Amino acid sequence: MGMAHRGRLNVLANIFGKSTQDIFGEFDGKDYDQEYFDGDVKYHLGLTADKVTRSGKKININLAPNPSHLETVGAVIEGITRAKQDKYFPDDFSKVLPIAVHGDAAIAGQGILYEIIQMAQLDGYKTGGTIHIVINNQVGFTTNYLDARSSTYCTDVAKVTLSPVLHVNADDAEAVVHAMSFALDFRMQFGRDVFIDLLGYRKYGHNEGDEPRFTQPVLYKIIAKHQNPRDIYAEKLLAEGVIDATYVNQLEKEYKSGLEVNLEASRKKDLTIITPFMQNEWNGFAQVTDTQMLEKYDTSYAKDGLDSIIKTISSLPSDKKFINKITKIVTDRKTGYDNNTIDWGTAEALAYGSLLTEGFDVRISGQDVERGTFSHRHAVVKVEDSEEEVILLNAIENKKGKFNVFNSLLSEYGVLGFDYGYALANPNTLTIWEAQFGDFSNGAQIMIDQYISCGEDKWNNQNGIVLLLPHGYEGQGAEHSSARMERYLQLCARHNMYVADCTTPANFFHLLRRQMKTTFRKPLVV
Repeated sequence: MGMAHRGRLNVLANIFGKSTQDIFGEFDGKDYDQEYFDGDVKYHLGLTADKVTRSGKKININLAPNPSHLETVGAVIEGITRAKQDKYFPDDFSKVLPIAVHGDAAIAGQGILYEIIQMAQLDGYKTGGTIHIVINNQVGFTTNYLDARSSTYCTDVAKVTLSPVLHVNADDAEAVVHAMSFALDFRMQFGRDVFIDLLGYRKYGHNEGDEPRFTQPVLYKIIAKHQNPRDIYAEKLLAEGVIDATYVNQLEKEYKSGLEVNLEASRKKDLTIITPFMQNEWNGFAQVTDTQMLEKYDTSYAKDGLDSIIKTISSLPSDKKFINKITKIVTDRKTGYDNNTIDWGTAEALAYGSLLTEGFDVRISGQDVERGTFSHRHAVVKVEDSEEEVILLNAIENKKGKFNVFNSLLSEYGVLGFDYGYALANPNTLTIWEAQFGDFSNGAQIMIDQYISCGEDKWNNQNGIVLLLPHGYEGQGAEHSSARMERYLQLCARHNMYVADCTTPANFFHLLRRQMKTTFRKPLVV
């Protein structure tokens, strides 16, 4: 599940079961129990928990941590979902459900939503449908909804994939439950996105210190007189004879009493404890110091193993016809290997092949990555007459891991967010996002600045994603000749990531292998 700040503490406490004692401790601003962990505001933190249903079955639930940059976490949870599906339930999208909670202004205004929705049915990115819940307060901070969009509804982006939208009165609790049940049934039956437009209001200002009457005095005069949903539903149940007033008062009294007890208990604690998000996926991995981060790791691989791999990746099926150029490119891999003149593409393929035999999975994602922008990879080759796809890395003998490569839609921002989420949920997969040209990575700058460079520092989440930023000096101008490496170096202040500029194919081979051979995970920018 991914959501922004609005209503988040409520969700953490009442749905995910986070102790209100811990939440009160975060309000007090106490130090964290781990020195290397700087933390984040309380309504950005994530949580992983297990819930037991009435039938006795256990469900693992996750609320992903996120920054203040609205809607970014939507891409991340899609990647997390796909990683869990690939790892635990291959080819079965019914077992893991992504839920995205939006604001009305953000879903209409943030372009990343369009990118995420366009991923919904693509082979490399689909998750079997997402339930989108829009907390429609009819205002975005101080901006009236009439100034926040040109479309009739904030959910009109759903029309891109012809997804159903349910518009629901948020004051009608039973209608909301009915809408959720319908949305779940639709998603499970058809494997498609579904949207719920929860039409309500924001009781107070944008945050604790905000005065909403500065900008919406008439609206907030109405809201001040309006009954809250709890009282509306309580009155309905009382009128129907389902409950009595004593029950309502007792319920409220017990809940408030529990809050007071937890508040007092939190004041007696000296430190705030933060449990890392999805810690269950990271058993055996540990945070490291900057000294440990730079230690040497054995990235060697037996020569006879490489001999076997090169034979496979340089031999096309004899019963299929390929264009002459691709035949030469593939067979030249073996020639270069035998003559000790291995090129970049061959070194890369050998690294992947070696990791696959050691039980690691490999996922490569990005624009044109199957062939490679510079026609260097050719991880997927096409049969000339039928365009049947052949992936030679998946033909390696004794392969224990899975190799997947996906051409993405023409998106940097959403796709990098997806792949960051994928790496977050599966540390034993070498997860690679490649920019078409290194220069275009700034289209995903928010993901780099708010997640990749600082996710471990803010949320105690390691991530081993690799960013490949190919470019050169071939006279293609300012847009194709610099990946702006200085920007990445500026982000390296807290032993938080690697930035590498390889000088030989051998460097590249060992660098990719090192990413999976350490006992920790750090982002790598190449």
